[in-house]
Order: sequence, then structure tokens, then C-alpha cells
Amino acid sequence: MGATPRPAKDDAKDRDNSDQRPARRRLSVNRRREELIAAALELFSRHDAEDVSIDDVAASAGASRALVYHYFGGKQELYVAALRSAADELEARLRPQDGGRPIDELAVGLRRYFDFVEEHAAGFAALLRGGPADRAGEIGEIVDGVRQRLFMLIMNQMRISAPSPVLRITLRTWIASVETAGLDWLEHRDLDRPTLERLLVEQMVALLGVAAGYDPEVERLTQGREP
Repeated sequence: MGATPRPAKDDAKDRDNSDQRPARRRLSVNRRREELIAAALELFSRHDAEDVSIDDVAASAGASRALVYHYFGGKQELYVAALRSAADELEARLRPQDGGRPIDELAVGLRRYFDFVEEHAAGFAALLRGGPADRAGEIGEIVDGVRQRLFMLIMNQMRISAPSPVLRITLRTWIASVETAGLDWLEHRDLDRPTLERLLVEQMVALLGVAAGYDPEVERLTQGREP
């Protein structure tokens, strides 16, 4: 004897239940990984790393805890991957452009820097928040790599291969000012970006002017260079 067919109303009920289940999005491996990194960057930009859990990242990305572990292995690996993603994007924008006076090229580089700050606020904030906590480890290397990229960009624009101690200190002081200005601008946004960028360029000129009094090399560099 054949199996007794289920009543038609049960079939309709099953179809109704199926319609109510949310469809699971099918994303590529890279796209899913990008979503997890974006969620992590947002959380790491607002909280210390030790206060963010894998569950927090999974919930923010609408993914499972197991999936986060599958892609990254653990929180530290996720943290490093998120910061490296932000660093790679910023460094790509800081690739030197040819042509123009050094001070004009500096202004262009600074504009690209703040484009990143504005478009990837979470990544920028997470990147800078992540630096001092592990300066000797991979995280510190990532943050220092971005600073070194900015330093080399300025050196290329100035056509200098080996800076004097005075110039090196001056440039690194200015880079620290740019980072602080970026974080302050994200927090307050009470100064328009073009004004902030001009302010920072003029601060560079002022710093070089002071350094010129201590170093003939910097003095030669600044002769005839106006913003």
C-alpha cells in the first residue's frame, strides 16, 4: 500500500513557513570578508580592542561567530587584518604624483590623505587607536608603515633622499600634527576641510622656517618656496 498523501492544507502551511524564512545572502568569499572587516573597523574605531569581542563583530556584520573564526581564526587576527586593510587603502592614496612645486604636491597629498579620513572614518580612527597598544608587534608595524609612507612621500616631493636630523624631526613632528588634526576633525567637524588643509600646509612652511635657523640644508630647501 502506498504512503498516504498529506492533506493539501499541510502543504500550504509548509509553503507559508518557507516564505517567512529570511533568504540567506550568498556572498563571495572576498565580499563576506570585506563586510566582516568593515564591521570590525567600525567597532575598533569606537572601542579599545580588548572591549570588542568576536560576538560583537559577528552581530554587527549579521554573521555567525563561527564564520568570523573561519575567516580570521581569532580576534587578534581579525584586528590585524582590519588595520592592515585600512593601512593598505591609505597607503595607496599616498603614492607620489609627478610634477608641480613641492609645496603644491604636498597640498595634493594632504588632500588625498583627508579624502581617506573622510571616506573611511572608522578605518582611520581604528588605525591610529591601534598604534600605541602594541608598538613592538605587528599592529605597531602597520601604523608605523603608514607614517613611513607619508614621510617618504614628503621626502620625494622635496627631492631629498637623506634628510638631516633637523629635517627628519621637523617632518615627523608635522606628520604627528596631521594625524592629530584628522582625529580632531572627525570628532568635531567644526572647521571646513579646505581651511584645515591650508592650515596644515602653512604649518609645514612655518616649521621648515624654524628648522632653517638650525640647518643650512633646510635653509637652502626653503629659499624661494612659498605656499
